[in-house]
Amino acid sequence: MQSWHRHLCDGQVIPACPLALNNDGSWSQEYQRKLVQHYTDAGAGGLAVGVHTTQFAIRDPKHGLFEPVLRFVSAAIDEHLKAGRDFIKVAGICGNTEQAKSEAQVATDCGYQAGLLSLTAMAAHSEDEIVTHARAVAEIIPVFGFYLQPDIGGLKLSYRFWRAFAEIPNVVAIKMAPFNRYDTLDVIRAVIDAGRDDIALYTGNDDNIINDLLTRFEHNGVTRYIVGGLLGQWAVWTETAVKMLQEIKSVRGNELIPSRWLTLNAQLTDANGALFDAANQYAGCVPGISEVLRRAGLLPSNRCLDPDEVLSPGQLDEIDRVCAAYPHLM
Repeated sequence: MQSWHRHLCDGQVIPACPLALNNDGSWSQEYQRKLVQHYTDAGAGGLAVGVHTTQFAIRDPKHGLFEPVLRFVSAAIDEHLKAGRDFIKVAGICGNTEQAKSEAQVATDCGYQAGLLSLTAMAAHSEDEIVTHARAVAEIIPVFGFYLQPDIGGLKLSYRFWRAFAEIPNVVAIKMAPFNRYDTLDVIRAVIDAGRDDIALYTGNDDNIINDLLTRFEHNGVTRYIVGGLLGQWAVWTETAVKMLQEIKSVRGNELIPSRWLTLNAQLTDANGALFDAANQYAGCVPGISEVLRRAGLLPSNRCLDPDEVLSPGQLDEIDRVCAAYPHLM
């Protein structure tokens, strides 16, 4: 196992990196570099680029930002990391098989160690065909699986699918973000049944982050933990997230866990609901995250490449509310 893979399996805070845009919609390399430095200084163990918070529209030919952003962020990470520090670079991989293979090659060329594989474009295909798709991508780059909630374009996938997926040799991790306890357990059980203790389990369930990380999962005599998170939520308040994960690691094996963690889980879920605009089916999640970073001086605006992708009515008041209610999460 390579050092970056061991680092991944140890469990890390991996923010999903936003795209830094000026008020006019142009890309700000100055603020993109500033944001990368912020994440490395905050103690993040990795960074995911080309994912939802980076905006899928970077792939649109009229913007042409997919490779430039991946290449720029990779170089900025190298620039700001201290020598010898482990860090995992994860690139978002989208589209049908040919597009996904092309993006995987770009990611590899730009120095990314793993590809977070979105399956949304494969909705019309069978589960067996999707496994074949994943195998093709895994021949180019180690794959970070991704179970996305169906409400925002993800596919409902069976235990059988995840069991077959876990048998792909170059799968190194799975991000579980179905926002559904049953589906999350399907993935964990499938990985255990496949005997893959080298597949790192990561939460993407923004509605249950702390509980996911605290829970000791037991199945057929095997114990596994969700070791870390690859989260849009951790794109903000990252230093607090790093401290939180460190403390969770120190207590989650205990028989008695302080009840304050249940309270913190509810508070973080409430805060995430405002930032991600859960009341409006997550329509304002990208500008919501960007707005919090703008207030912190880390982004020049909350602008998206699509000028119609804006904060939902009432979302700004909700962000104000949770920031005032939970300053200890910031």
